[in-house]
Amino acid sequence: MPLTPLDIHNKEFGRRLRGYDEDEVNEFLDQVIKDYEALIRENKDLQNQILNLQEKLNHFANIEETLSKTIIVAQEAADEVKGNAKKEAQLIIKEAEKNADRIVNDSLMKSRKVSLEVEELKKQASIYRMRFRTLVEAQLELLSQDGWDKLESASSSLSIEHSSR
Repeated sequence: MPLTPLDIHNKEFGRRLRGYDEDEVNEFLDQVIKDYEALIRENKDLQNQILNLQEKLNHFANIEETLSKTIIVAQEAADEVKGNAKKEAQLIIKEAEKNADRIVNDSLMKSRKVSLEVEELKKQASIYRMRFRTLVEAQLELLSQDGWDKLESASSSLSIEHSSR
């Protein structure tokens, strides 16, 4: 058990012949008591400071641990968001590619249909032209036949007879 200032104060030494000067010993012991008390107070203050610093250190260690966990959670969340964004982007790209393929295929089908319709219209126009030419040629042939001259002369004689009456 460590010495206390009271132990030093209460310590009594036996007396002998040719012993130390009692006042000098008491003075020295008083000085030792004061210094020892100061050391004890300083030691207590230092222990209190150590406790305070230890509490602060624990507090900051807890904050550090919390921040580390928060950073890890934030990183995981960011990675998850990034992964989800990539997946969503891939889905959007696939959907856009499907739509583009569908649009291209629809356009090709419409183009083929229009092309077929154009070819059909060209055929019909050619047939119509040929029929019209044949009709015109037949009409011209009819007009160039001799029968028209006879009709004209017969019609003029009829009109002369009709007017003479």
